Amino acid sequence: MSLPTLLASPTPILALAPMQDVTDHAFMTLMAQYGGPDIYWTEYLRVHAVSTPEKWIVKSIKENATGRPIVAQMIGNDIPALLRTAKFLQNLPVAAIDLNLGCPAPVVYKKCAGGGLLREPARVDAILGALREAVTIPFTVKTRLGFHSPAVFDELLPIFARHSLNLLTVHARTVLEMYRSEVHYDFIARAVAVMPCPVLANGNVHSPSKAAEVLRLTGARGLMIGRGAIRNPWLFTQIRQHQRGEPLFVPHGRDVLGYIRALYDAICSPDVRESAQVQKMKKYLNFVGLGVDADGQFLHQIRRVSTRTEFFRVCGEFLDHDRPMPLEPFPLALRETDVLAGEHL
Repeated sequence: MSLPTLLASPTPILALAPMQDVTDHAFMTLMAQYGGPDIYWTEYLRVHAVSTPEKWIVKSIKENATGRPIVAQMIGNDIPALLRTAKFLQNLPVAAIDLNLGCPAPVVYKKCAGGGLLREPARVDAILGALREAVTIPFTVKTRLGFHSPAVFDELLPIFARHSLNLLTVHARTVLEMYRSEVHYDFIARAVAVMPCPVLANGNVHSPSKAAEVLRLTGARGLMIGRGAIRNPWLFTQIRQHQRGEPLFVPHGRDVLGYIRALYDAICSPDVRESAQVQKMKKYLNFVGLGVDADGQFLHQIRRVSTRTEFFRVCGEFLDHDRPMPLEPFPLALRETDVLAGEHL
């Protein structure tokens, strides 16, 4: 399905956010097995003067088995390198090429890439102009509101508007707010009002009711969801059920345990030592754990295991039951894990 065809559909678009070191081929394929989004974004391809497209990201595009379109995302500030990479990517089976203007990781923004570019609107203007001229397939942008302050958003919107974007995704926080502040949905509504292209709303969509609220508040064409989908792979299906007025599927403990087992099998390679596999799983469990227990004991114990046996013993103690688990984040657990949320997510 092409991006224009998807945008022409009457229902809100549901997209999986690009999350560095998360949205690889294995994770996207697993999400599709739980209902999945309407469209996927890749991890960002790091673009600079001597870069070559990361092989595993190209693999996730060429071997896309989700049955849904995929968008290739770039990050960087070197115009010739961005043009070179975009020309390569648009010959792959991608629905669009996206420029990352929102990554809040210091290692990225200190190089004036990702969210760091929002400090230089004129440079953003030049990059978008060059890319729009070179890219012959749909071209999209994912942005935050600004670097220090959302006040610059009013300067950025006319820049976005004049470069014939096919889609704009707005994560309604500044770069320095990371993931810790409230989401400023009124700025997404402002973008919807002035942009000539459709707008996706991004930021803290963690339940079907929250999804409905964000769509109502912003008027956005759809939603991009990241961390909420790691925690609850049924979220896209639940949102669709809510939109249709159907009863919501609510997973039980053993459903969640089954998801964690499937995730382990999908992302962990037998060629990697067991302790490294367990450490990798902890990154995902930092999000899943927010919806497991209010006092954070699940995450407290998970962070202290080092073997597969210990890992699944703790998972079994908390999840081997038939009680409903809505998987919405508990406030106490959310505060505890804020710092661990992952700068690249």
